Amino acid sequence: MSTLYTLPDEALEERFLAGTGPGGQNVNKVATACQLRVDVAALGLPADAERRLKALAGSRLTLDGAIILLARNYRTREANREDARTRLLDMIEAALKRPVYRVKTKPSRAAQARRADSKTQRGTVKKMRGKVRLD
Repeated sequence: MSTLYTLPDEALEERFLAGTGPGGQNVNKVATACQLRVDVAALGLPADAERRLKALAGSRLTLDGAIILLARNYRTREANREDARTRLLDMIEAALKRPVYRVKTKPSRAAQARRADSKTQRGTVKKMRGKVRLD
């Protein structure tokens, strides 16, 4: 778990479903898969971070503004719960980071002049490749 952000319990809703995959009889009788439903508005994030979180959620975002994460990689309920919460925290921390925008730069006048000169030189070299005509 991370230390940058703690999840408020009132924003989370956990359900446990029948898991899939290996586990034998245990998979059939014990609900180990964890479905974590998170109300984004109740997380108390800044507006821009909330917008980035919704974009990161993609298809996991419902129409009422909740994110649903399904964790079923592990055989135990506790491990799947931990996995879902960790994945949610990773998403939240990614949303809290402001994207670094590229600052446009313009070449200096001297650099533009050097470029123009080299283009002119290259053009002259290419012109000299033509057939030599004796007049």
